[in-house]
Amino acid sequence: MSVKPTVDYSVYLVTGRELLPQGKDYLQSLEESIQGGVTLVQIREKNADTGEFLRIAQDSKSICRKYNVPILINDRIDIALAIGADGVHIGQTDMPVEVARRLLPQNAIIGMTCNTLEHVKKAVEDGVDYVGLGPVWATQTKKVVHPVVGVRGIGELLDALDGSNVKAVAIAGIKSTNVLHCLHGSLSPAGRPLDGVAVVSDIVASTDPLNAAKRIATIVQAFKSASVPTFSLSVSSYSPDIVKKQVGELLSAVKTFSPLAHQITNNVVTTQSANATLALGASPIMATAPEEMPDLSTAAGALLVNFGTIQNLDGMLAAGYHYNQRRKPVVFDPVGVGATAYRRTSAAALLNAWQPTVIKGNAAELGALANSTEVQAKGVDSVGTGFADPAAFVRNLARKERAIIVLTGVVDYVSDGTTVVRLSNGHPLLGEITGSGCMVGTAVTVFCGGASMAAAAKRSDASPEDAKLVRGDMLVAAIGGVLAVTIASELAAVRSDVKGSGTFLPAFIDELGALTPEKIATYAQVEVL
Repeated sequence: MSVKPTVDYSVYLVTGRELLPQGKDYLQSLEESIQGGVTLVQIREKNADTGEFLRIAQDSKSICRKYNVPILINDRIDIALAIGADGVHIGQTDMPVEVARRLLPQNAIIGMTCNTLEHVKKAVEDGVDYVGLGPVWATQTKKVVHPVVGVRGIGELLDALDGSNVKAVAIAGIKSTNVLHCLHGSLSPAGRPLDGVAVVSDIVASTDPLNAAKRIATIVQAFKSASVPTFSLSVSSYSPDIVKKQVGELLSAVKTFSPLAHQITNNVVTTQSANATLALGASPIMATAPEEMPDLSTAAGALLVNFGTIQNLDGMLAAGYHYNQRRKPVVFDPVGVGATAYRRTSAAALLNAWQPTVIKGNAAELGALANSTEVQAKGVDSVGTGFADPAAFVRNLARKERAIIVLTGVVDYVSDGTTVVRLSNGHPLLGEITGSGCMVGTAVTVFCGGASMAAAAKRSDASPEDAKLVRGDMLVAAIGGVLAVTIASELAAVRSDVKGSGTFLPAFIDELGALTPEKIATYAQVEVL
């Protein structure tokens, strides 16, 4: 029995001669792509007649063999047999896998496009070697028949591969500018990652396909050589004392680096949020125009997207994308997300457009994101007693969204998908002022900005690619933001000049500004579960 070729799916090039830049030779482009790091090639010729397809495939095979890169043929089993290709890629409406397997050599690789959970399960049952999952994003290179799956949907499809030897690549719209977001966000709940990404236009349409392929290959290889991605630095070394110490260090970092905290927030709380930002030692900017986002993402330390009044959705989409590009923290506060269908669809659009570093919300908001009916919403507030097991909830949601989750309430829970930390500070007067929850989002953003800038200060331009969307311990940063607000509320509430909610707010801002690492160590109520 023939042995199947060893296939590295990391950078899977799908050809498309119609995309070549003017004057660029197809075979030259293909060879340069392989030199840049392409590990697998699929020849796709939708408009060529049989004779032309055969010639292109033969010439392509010669180049692939020169570099020991496997070659697959799209759809056409006759062409694959004629040139002795390593296998084929077939779609949902093409020849059945069983028939293709009978016609092809025993060692042939067979891949299939899968757009739904049912497709994946059937492909596994049929014995394919790999699946192409997507479309991740809309694309101009292939007519999209099925709805866009999105980055968040890929993880659910990968879940169906657990326990099998079937490999998986993401398909449609993959570029060097979004490949890290795709890889980070596309993990099954159990942590099963993609084996690679399929790329078309970002390489084929480039005038410099060698470097276009190299940019993607460098990120993919770094990602695959690293541990399962989270936004924390450790899965085992957290303890209450260590957390308190690290939060204190981050507070000092905030005051040292004074990060610019870019906040797209609701117009009800802009003044309070700006004052809280200043009190913590950072600088606020409340900018919403999409045209500003490339420049602001360069200058700012972190981004907060709070859609309490859900305006400027285009600005939110652009902002998160550019902050992902700059590998800076993005904090998402989906205020009232379960209240209306528009909020739910807007949240889904944002979460598929960019990867949040932290998602912060109350039980109703996070429950809506998780499609849970355990907690109900009344406007922007939660109704009822909350989750039966909040620790398990935040851990599971963090794994699903590939983000730090902050569940706010009388008791707060923070998780990176492995570690869960329970925080028990806070005063009832916080619930009697407008925007206290939004100020938690602001404080988390400030601490994330401080953590990111502190990590950047330790990194040189010559440092190798590490495939991290954000650098710095964002679990500790999220904890720090929550503790800053809740500890300051306790200190403010006992002041003699505080008579009620009207006098509480300015005292609270004062206490935010007076926070020190020593106060955090003294007052923080931290449990690592």
